[in-house]
Amino acid sequence: MGGLFDLNDLIVEDEEDAVVVDADGVSGSSSSSSSISVSGSSNSCSSGLCLELWQACAGPLIFLPKKGSIVVYLPQGHLEHACELPPSEFYNLPSHVFCRVIDVKLHAEEATDEVYAQVSLAPDSEIEKKFEVGEIEVDYEEEEIEGLSKSTTPHMFCKTLTASDTSTHGGFSVPRRAAEDCFPPLDYNQQRPSQELVARDLHGIEWKFRHIYRGQPRRHLLTTGWSAFINKKKLVSGDAVLFLRGESGELRLGIRRATQFKAGVPFSLLCTESSKPSTLLAVAQAVSKKSVFHISYTPRANPSEFIVPFSKFAKSFNCSFAVGMRFKMRFETEDAAERRCTGLITGISDMDPSRWPGSKWRCLSVRWDDDAEINRHNKISPWEIDSSGSVVGSGSFSGLGSKRNRTALPLHRPDLSFTDGTGFPDFGESLRFQKVLQGQKIFRF
Repeated sequence: MGGLFDLNDLIVEDEEDAVVVDADGVSGSSSSSSSISVSGSSNSCSSGLCLELWQACAGPLIFLPKKGSIVVYLPQGHLEHACELPPSEFYNLPSHVFCRVIDVKLHAEEATDEVYAQVSLAPDSEIEKKFEVGEIEVDYEEEEIEGLSKSTTPHMFCKTLTASDTSTHGGFSVPRRAAEDCFPPLDYNQQRPSQELVARDLHGIEWKFRHIYRGQPRRHLLTTGWSAFINKKKLVSGDAVLFLRGESGELRLGIRRATQFKAGVPFSLLCTESSKPSTLLAVAQAVSKKSVFHISYTPRANPSEFIVPFSKFAKSFNCSFAVGMRFKMRFETEDAAERRCTGLITGISDMDPSRWPGSKWRCLSVRWDDDAEINRHNKISPWEIDSSGSVVGSGSFSGLGSKRNRTALPLHRPDLSFTDGTGFPDFGESLRFQKVLQGQKIFRF
């Protein structure tokens, strides 16, 4: 069980029983739980800083829903995480389900430090009905679009580890600007400026490092204690480490492991709890009964989210897309920064017309303008397009004239078998380039 804190009921406790790790390993004592807070459980960090660290590890584009907010659950997106044949009942789900957020809890895996959230959702048929007839007002405020409001973390840096950084005989080379912004100041009047740093991870464990400034040319290094950290966390070249300094000067330490892909699917997804057939069956049964269901959401596992804000989803219905249109889309870079990539819409078609006809999940085939080393699909969903950027082309990017004229997606359909007889989706198809559709027909959502 990973460390946990609850966005709805965050409790701050004292930090008397912290675990401390230095060059010799673990010292000191700690409570048996590394949980960060839930009604009476132990807490090893300040709430704001823990939340900032979790978000930093998750990435700049993470969407975290608020309790009581409306979101849209997308079964096809959830199914992309499946590691086995899903139960046949799962294919009876509609292409999208309007839900109320009942609870959100944030976790970090003890073994890997991978962050994930447990989200409890309740299907809301009233929202669905109002949306279909255009009776629900959509608030497009940025705070709701982004979900949980984020506080800025100016004193933070993220670095992808090199072979030298992960060598057992070396240290961690820190860019000078990052070291001077995030670490306490060194006394450069000393012959060999150095200091001891103490940084706490998401589990409340403290790690001690020797920070020195040496070499020709001089550079900032973390030496003593760094090898113990690398070995304990099993970090390799390509993984990333981030440091975050709070207003009080407390250092926090996080990990972002490099995603490994197998047949186009993130390897870490292939056997997650949320993707097991038993979990998918429970979701299908809960949705059919309009009862609460629970989803484990790993933000870094897949850039396409299968829980999206209602406002973002609804806004895409008010837009028109056409073959030949240009668009912008936000992505995350290796250094945890945000980047906007551009491309061209080359086709519009159902991702899985036999089982989810009319679904807008990955209905847009696209061609990217560059070959950036970012995990990008060649099929995307309308709500993934950056609404703040212009979409131009032969067609218009216009809103519908009337709310009541909005075309609703089909919510129910017959149980159709898959054409290959397996009942299992061809996930590789989502990564293969789709043939360009001829003409300039405008598609409204």
